Amino acid sequence: MTDSPTPAPRSRLRSVLPDLAPWRASADFRRLWLAGLVTTFGSFLTFVALPVQIKELTGSAAAVGAIGAVELVPLIVFGLYGGALADALDKRKLILWTEAGQAVLSAALLVNALLPTPAIWPLYVVAALSSALVSVQRPALDALLPRIVAHDHLPAAGSLNALRWQVGGVAGPALAGVVVAYAGLGWAYGADLVTFVVSVALAVGLSPSPASLPHSRLRSSGGTPMAAKPSLKAIAEGARYAWSRKELLGTYVVDIAAMLFALPLAVLPFLADELNAPWSLGLMYAAMPAGAMVVSLTSGWTSRVHRHGRAVVLAAALWGVAVAAAGVSRNVWLVLLFLALGGAADMVSGVFRGVMWNQTIPDELRGRLAGIELLSYSVGPQLGQTYTGGVAAWKGVRTSVWSGGLLCVGAVGLLALCLPKLMTYDARTNEHAVRLREQRGAAAAAAPAPAVAPAEG
Repeated sequence: MTDSPTPAPRSRLRSVLPDLAPWRASADFRRLWLAGLVTTFGSFLTFVALPVQIKELTGSAAAVGAIGAVELVPLIVFGLYGGALADALDKRKLILWTEAGQAVLSAALLVNALLPTPAIWPLYVVAALSSALVSVQRPALDALLPRIVAHDHLPAAGSLNALRWQVGGVAGPALAGVVVAYAGLGWAYGADLVTFVVSVALAVGLSPSPASLPHSRLRSSGGTPMAAKPSLKAIAEGARYAWSRKELLGTYVVDIAAMLFALPLAVLPFLADELNAPWSLGLMYAAMPAGAMVVSLTSGWTSRVHRHGRAVVLAAALWGVAVAAAGVSRNVWLVLLFLALGGAADMVSGVFRGVMWNQTIPDELRGRLAGIELLSYSVGPQLGQTYTGGVAAWKGVRTSVWSGGLLCVGAVGLLALCLPKLMTYDARTNEHAVRLREQRGAAAAAAPAPAVAPAEG
């Protein structure tokens, strides 16, 4: 592959704006992106409505924080098993069935909200089941991305996927605050149900994505390739590979530390009340995605960064600083500003974590490693909700926020000292990145026809 110089008049603009190459080149990426946008928008409605409903029914910060505890066990169990499933089964089918299951759960929330006296226990049951479905689906989604996007387009694809999430993250919570306050919880849950139905319809058009042949076996009867069944042995193989890659291990633990100590989402309803600004709750939930969106909209620079490990560490530390500042601020607009800055920092960390994963992990292990990745960026938030809610009930809402931010900075700094391979990682010279880049380049050169689909009109 040769590099051609960018025309001078457009070089600066291209270096800032998002790279749309994955969107133009891959029809499957476009379908998946649109389906994810619709689902994300609806899911954020429920993301806001669920803690608000628990707050209304119980009045307890600890009860709201318990959502994270309820979701934790299914996330751990099904995250690892979902990664093995993604390597063994057709990823398209996994995505479709889990998306349909989420629609059923949204319907259950809607029915419960419409009861004269809504029950509290269905909220926790749905939260746990939804966590299980997400844990099965997410490894399949992550493992599918490197198959439908060219290797050099993966940083741009990661930024576009993050932008998709942020569009829903800004519009969803902001609208949810209005919908819940003026129309009721039922409307939020109903809208979420509709978005899942639309998402399933879009995902039906995805191309099949069967298991990789290196992890296949032959039927003794006919010699037809058949994927090996998921097993503890397969999961252990993925875990051993992750442990052998200390730079990958570093991305996991840095993100867990950041989310464990400095994720204030569970206490935002109470923080809004303390600031005498209940109207700001939707804006608080939207502030972090809004900050992240600014990074995505100017993400062209990310393709020129090669020391991804350092970027992950620095961004995680800045996230902690921003959250601590939000905790000590008494002006609601300053709180919103610092939450937005935190979201921008978290977005930078997420982009470079994703690039490191997608550009260095072999395809036949991608599902299982995606399961481990799911734990790294989900276990932290789930535990973080429980931690933040518990500290808020013990020491107060503000203390839980600012102290968590400071603990995040300290933990990230300590991990940086203990993980030299993360700090020295360079995509240009890392042996795993170089090997995978060469393998994909050779596969593309040997292909009889272009692997990407033409752009749809």
